[in-house]
This record gives sequence, C-alpha cells and structure tokens, in this order.
Amino acid sequence: MSAATLSTPLPRSSGRPANASREDVLALAMHRYLRGERIDVQAIAAQLGLGRTTIYRWFGSRDGLIGQVLLDTAEPLFEEARAGASGTGAVALSETLDRFNRGVAGAPALRQLIENEHDAALRVITSSMGEVQPRIVELVTEAVRQEVRAGAYRPAIDPPTLGYAIVRLGEAFLFSDAIAGIRGDVDRLREVQAAMFGAECAFESAPSAGHPG
Repeated sequence: MSAATLSTPLPRSSGRPANASREDVLALAMHRYLRGERIDVQAIAAQLGLGRTTIYRWFGSRDGLIGQVLLDTAEPLFEEARAGASGTGAVALSETLDRFNRGVAGAPALRQLIENEHDAALRVITSSMGEVQPRIVELVTEAVRQEVRAGAYRPAIDPPTLGYAIVRLGEAFLFSDAIAGIRGDVDRLREVQAAMFGAECAFESAPSAGHPG
C-alpha cells in the first residue's frame, strides 16, 4: 500500500458534528483496514456523529464500503505496476499483472481481512456485482487497449473478454482454496497469464508485434 494511503489523516473523533463527509468515512474505514481492525459501520458512524443510514446511503452496504477501501488501495497499486513494467505489448501486460498480483498477495491488511472475514472478503473481492472486480477488469482492459492503440499488441480475443478472464484467473490463484496447490502461487499465475497474453510469442518475435489490432 502506498505511503500516501498509510498517512491518510483521521477524522476527529470527539465532538464531531453531523456534517462529516463521505471522505471522512472512507478515511476512518481505511485506518481500520490498514491496522487489521474490523470495518465496523456502527463504530464509524458513532465516531463521526453520523447515522448508519447515511453511510449506507453513500456506500450501499458494508460490503460497498469495504469494496471502496480495497479499490482505494488497489488502483494505485495497479498504476505503479503499469508504470514499472518494462517492454511493450504482451510482455508489458504480463509484467504489469505480475507486479500487481505480487503486490496484492503481499498486502498484510488484505491477508488479515481475508483471515478475519473469509467469506465476506471474498464476496467483496470477487463479486461481479460489487465494487472491486468490475473496476479491476476495467483497469486491465484499458491497459490492453493502450498497447493495441500503440500498435504493440494484437490480442487473440477482444480486450474486455481478455481483461475479464485475466482477472478471474488471478482471483482463482490468489484467493481460491478449492483447488489444491495454487492458492497464492504467483509464479505459476505469472506463467498462465503470460500465456493468455501471448507473452512467449512476444519474446520470440518482438519485431513483428507492431501491428495495430
């Protein structure tokens, strides 16, 4: 997680008027998340002088609040992974996802959340109706489209489908405990995602990768 996130100022806890903002709720929820504490809507509402109904109006549900917290850590992580990736086309995409996956797998707060609230955490992370998965799919899809627009990549399938498949595969490797031997195996995940991107072909024939798709 970024230093900026870790240094997010906390809302005042005493004498707080009822005009606390959505950002105040997020800041306090982030504070709890990063320290391995439960994101307790009732406690947050009491500390900020808000009604729980106000928080639910802003975020829809506790899952929605947790999802926004996770996105506020995941989006900068993906941006850093994208900026740090070398190469172009399938090689860059593969390295981007590898960096991102390793960051996710190594996040202590996320591990603690999954340990403390396994079912709820996986629901928030992997639901197509939630905040997290659709946004991560968007980020991956846009990264694919950027490489296509640059003339560096020609995906075998349309970018949205590829983005969705890459994210779902990542979820299986990072979080699934139903398939023996793959949970948390970021090295094998890198190999499979690279194959989906066609990264091996890109390594072998990089000069011919410059055709727009």
